[in-house]
Amino acid sequence: MLSIVVPCLNEAAGIADALTALAPLRRRGSEVIVVDGGSRDGTAERARAHADAVISAPRGRASQMNAGAARARGEILLFLHADTLLPEAADALVVDGLKRARRGWGRFDVAIEGRHPLLKVVACLMNLRSRLTGIATGDHAIFVTRSLFTAAGGYPEIALMEDIALSKRLKRFGPPLCLKHRLTTSGRRWERHGVLRTILLMWRLRLAYWLGADPARLAVRYDRG
Repeated sequence: MLSIVVPCLNEAAGIADALTALAPLRRRGSEVIVVDGGSRDGTAERARAHADAVISAPRGRASQMNAGAARARGEILLFLHADTLLPEAADALVVDGLKRARRGWGRFDVAIEGRHPLLKVVACLMNLRSRLTGIATGDHAIFVTRSLFTAAGGYPEIALMEDIALSKRLKRFGPPLCLKHRLTTSGRRWERHGVLRTILLMWRLRLAYWLGADPARLAVRYDRG
């Protein structure tokens, strides 16, 4: 079984549509677990009709995803942002891909939805950087076998860069399977804060993280945009 873990916070406007898109995977045997981080807009209530389980966890993607993994029953875990749509037949792509490549983890290529022409460039650079470094971000929908996730110690419970930290842990066991099939993630943050501004912000935050900055302080800078 493939278990899809969806961390969310105040996603009431789009959570039903996002989960409805996963209905074909559920019919084929995958389970969907929504982990709410304390939403105040009714996200959890709207999610219940479209998920196998809706649970609560302390706010923060790392703690929410670890809680979802602990609740999951599947042999493969896939961590999906609430504003991201998987490609068609994502379940088969993941299960068959890992088996064929004899790898324990991987991610999808990403396309960013939005009107700004630079978003296509950003997505291409994200995919290229990931292939060259073996590091995946949450936008890539990281998937991993349960046994490897456990061996790696799960997501480090830090305020930001938890996806990069997990990738570093998983790389010790082998490189990721980089699927060329593209998922689609929302470009709302990019367009709201400005594409170029967001690019520069993320570069600064990642550089600071690699240089040893406190993720909690980086999270404050990220939230300020």
